Amino acid sequence: MELLKQRILEAGSVVSDQVVKLDAILNHQVDPALIKEMGREFARRFVESSPTKVLTVESSGIPLSFAVASELGVPFIFARRKKSVTMGEDTYCERVPSFTKGIVTDIMVSSQYITANDRILIIDDIIANGDAARGLIRIVERSGAELVGVGIAVEKAFQAGGRAIREQGIRTESLVTITSLDQGNIVFAE
Repeated sequence: MELLKQRILEAGSVVSDQVVKLDAILNHQVDPALIKEMGREFARRFVESSPTKVLTVESSGIPLSFAVASELGVPFIFARRKKSVTMGEDTYCERVPSFTKGIVTDIMVSSQYITANDRILIIDDIIANGDAARGLIRIVERSGAELVGVGIAVEKAFQAGGRAIREQGIRTESLVTITSLDQGNIVFAE
């Protein structure tokens, strides 16, 4: 997606050979016009899979998942990182490490919002090692729902996350793939 590549080059910055900072457009400040376009693109790619719900992890995945779900005309669910008092006991919970935060957290979804009748599309902003996505995949599997695919805004191909999910036979679509962050330069796959 050329528009996303352009915005990454304009607003992104390389923190290290493993980390690209996209806070200005994706995960601290959100560019609504860009998010809407990304939502349209994911909807175009996955509409034939007939998802009934879009699933993500709070908080960075929420704006993009909302845009995708809105385009598809389906609800979206976000896995919470902290259990609220209103969340019942019947939840699907997975423990996942966070690459950027350097911590391990639980992610949870109430069982009332994901059922065996659902067709789930997972959406995430950035994939590095893929731990959050794999946690969401396990939640979908435990629910009995059908996973129709995983959509990733920015895949860091030099880390194993996207590749590991594809190796499980799961359809995985990335809008932009970064192959390298060497010497402060963002290099995209063609």
